[in-house]
Amino acid sequence: MAQLLLTHAEVSDRRRYLNARAALDAMLDLGAVPIINENDTVSTEELQFGDNDQLAAMVAPLVGADLLVLLTDVEGLLDQDKQRIAVVSDFENIEHLIWAKDNALSLGGMGSKVSAARQACQVGLPVVIGPARDPQVLRKVAMGEDVGTLFLPAGAALASRKYWIAYTRKMRGQLLVDAGALRAVLTNKRSLLPAGIVKVRGAFRAGDAVSIVSPDGQEVARGLVRYDARDVERLLGARSEHIEERLGFHRGDEIVHRDDLVVL
Repeated sequence: MAQLLLTHAEVSDRRRYLNARAALDAMLDLGAVPIINENDTVSTEELQFGDNDQLAAMVAPLVGADLLVLLTDVEGLLDQDKQRIAVVSDFENIEHLIWAKDNALSLGGMGSKVSAARQACQVGLPVVIGPARDPQVLRKVAMGEDVGTLFLPAGAALASRKYWIAYTRKMRGQLLVDAGALRAVLTNKRSLLPAGIVKVRGAFRAGDAVSIVSPDGQEVARGLVRYDARDVERLLGARSEHIEERLGFHRGDEIVHRDDLVVL
């Protein structure tokens, strides 16, 4: 066995992310089983993952896993009658079943596990949420037995880099957009231009990850910005050809380029 301690800094920086992947690959090539934990001795709120479910969802694609297994104190995801749901392929159909954690000492809970499962499925990775009290649960999962709740990916998987943008980077701010920009991003698969941004929240820098928020307050996408927050505020509603006139420099016509943008 080999222990690997991570903070969010190791996976939020692209170069460190790739270095961590190389280290894990080397451990596996040597026949070692990596035991991965958050490095609590140096983690601050800024560097924390949130909980082990989120850590697992980030690490599984990092090592090219075929399956993510999350263990809990119940049989799996339960329906209204407290019966186990065997398979989930549409997360929208189960949102009403997710209860907030009721243990103030715990960061996890079923909500966290389903959130982690949703993230992993985005990159094409199936997930099982199963009972930790069953000593044979991993063997049963590996043998394909009906145990826990199996979450199946739907649609095209996100590329590794876009998964990193959407689910590994910490969001440093928000860009509120108008209906036209929302349509351009969601329907027409276009970049986010300054003309469609109506409000800026947060103190982000160029290269940081931000949330893109619809007029009704829903987060619809995430991406990497090309300009600092104070510069974006100066560009609100501006046409792209006026960027250099307003700022005195030009880093591109887009605030968030399509290549750096992930629709949720």
